[in-house]
Amino acid sequence: MSSFPVTLERETRLAERMALLGILEADLDESFVRSGGHGGQNVNKVSTCVQLVHRPTGVAVKCQTTRQQGMNRFLARQMLLDKIEEGRRAVAAAERARIEKVRRQKRPRSRGAKERILASKSRQSNKKRLRSVNQNTD
Repeated sequence: MSSFPVTLERETRLAERMALLGILEADLDESFVRSGGHGGQNVNKVSTCVQLVHRPTGVAVKCQTTRQQGMNRFLARQMLLDKIEEGRRAVAAAERARIEKVRRQKRPRSRGAKERILASKSRQSNKKRLRSVNQNTD
């Protein structure tokens, strides 16, 4: 018997995705609350809204998309996996950006850049030298 009202194929894909991310069903805190909004008497009387919290990461999602609790349980797990994947991608992207920044900083300057810097320093030193000459003549 399936624990979600979806095809066995979709449930298998969800289980594979959870295993790939290293998320265990035991790490999830699942609670049910009453939904709000559309759905009429069903949402007012039945706790169809699902709240999932992944304890190790602290990521939480709330799903009240459908009027069926079982379907909301399935969708909440998908939303949780999406959030965790996005978080991991963001961490990896930040690390890549940091490494790239260090690489750019350590890269040797081009000949043209060196010449521009030296020319700028030369102009600045001339300005300062001319200031001191003008002050000494007073």
